[in-house]
Amino acid sequence: MAPEMGGRVAVVVGGSVAGLACAHAVAAAGWKAVVLEKAAGPAAGGGTGAGLGLDAQSMETLARWIPGWGLDAATLPLAVDLNRATDSETKAARTLTRDEGFDFRAAHWGELHRRLHEALPAAVTVHWGHQFLSFEVSDLDDGGGKRGGVVATARLLGTGETVEVAGDLLVAADGCTSSIRRRFLPDLKLRYSGYCAWRGVFDFTGKESSGIITGIRRAYPELGSCLYFDLAEKTHAVLYELPGNRLNWLWYINGPEPELTGSSVTMKVSDATLAGMQEDAERVWSPELARLIRETAEPFVNVIYDADPLPRLSWAGGSVALVGDAAHPTTPHGLRSTNMSVHDARVLGECLARWGQTPPPRALAEYEAARLPVVAAQVLHARRLGRLKQGLPVEDGDTGAFDAWAATAEDALQLRQRGMPYFGGAPTVDGGSL
Repeated sequence: MAPEMGGRVAVVVGGSVAGLACAHAVAAAGWKAVVLEKAAGPAAGGGTGAGLGLDAQSMETLARWIPGWGLDAATLPLAVDLNRATDSETKAARTLTRDEGFDFRAAHWGELHRRLHEALPAAVTVHWGHQFLSFEVSDLDDGGGKRGGVVATARLLGTGETVEVAGDLLVAADGCTSSIRRRFLPDLKLRYSGYCAWRGVFDFTGKESSGIITGIRRAYPELGSCLYFDLAEKTHAVLYELPGNRLNWLWYINGPEPELTGSSVTMKVSDATLAGMQEDAERVWSPELARLIRETAEPFVNVIYDADPLPRLSWAGGSVALVGDAAHPTTPHGLRSTNMSVHDARVLGECLARWGQTPPPRALAEYEAARLPVVAAQVLHARRLGRLKQGLPVEDGDTGAFDAWAATAEDALQLRQRGMPYFGGAPTVDGGSL
């Protein structure tokens, strides 16, 4: 599959939120985009994935790409960032920090993915069921002479056939275990955080007046507008409401690194492991949260990794750009992963637009200069925030750890999301920051 004559083409590897966001961004810059994704088709919406928080800058960017985004219908406000300490013996709780005016929105991953896919412009082609295999830097001939480019090879999962896709730029949006990043940084290893997360989404459609929902709303009275963090001894849980009668929860548990198979950082567990987790939840958390966890269908384990900041985001002489989790594997604390992906895509598109028909290296150099300082600072802060909330030493050699019950009001300020670098907005190109 060769690029059309006379048009710049970006080959985007990965069709998750980061990849589709990049497709929107490069199309807005006047490029064509070809997305290669191994999944058989787009997310259906409500039943796929889990919750996420979108900052104001991401919402503004997404509104550009998705006409009729329908902010109120598609998301719920997260106006309050609330950290509480829980005593597992008495189940008593006390507020550590309450930050109003948080200005995030809660969305469902599957719904965001569906909307991004449905709004793709005509300049974007998505090839589902295409497993990326490799790429080579090459010369392309568009009839006006040679220019640098890339050729990606993919396997059609339905038939086993291999195909080649040529373009001017390769965008690596293939996740935290990125095979494209591994080509340039073969010695870079994901860094295990020291804990895993149980995750689940509880659908209470038709159960709005049930005992479990009335109980959880009594224990968490601001659901629908609040991001709750409950800290117990060397563990913490997160709870917030999603559109469509759903509650999203996470529970982080310290422990040795599990053995993973394949490239996924999520795990299916045995019935015995699930039952043990549910019993532990009753010991650690309030009866209302423990019941919610117990009655959630098919919770799963997410092994939490990040990586030290990369030295570069642009490779192969400006022919390859890394975006999303491929560019900055991060822990979920600070709600940064999806937001960083959207911001990466926006800035990449702005840089391509600014440089027009100039070959990609200059645009990618500007993209890297804009994004690398931001994502490096945010990855390291998210790492620190997670270790604080898990009661783990923040730095190697530390002898103490954060104790939620002993913390002073000043100590507790470290827990706020507002401490994230660039919390008020990351630099962009069209905003005149560069």
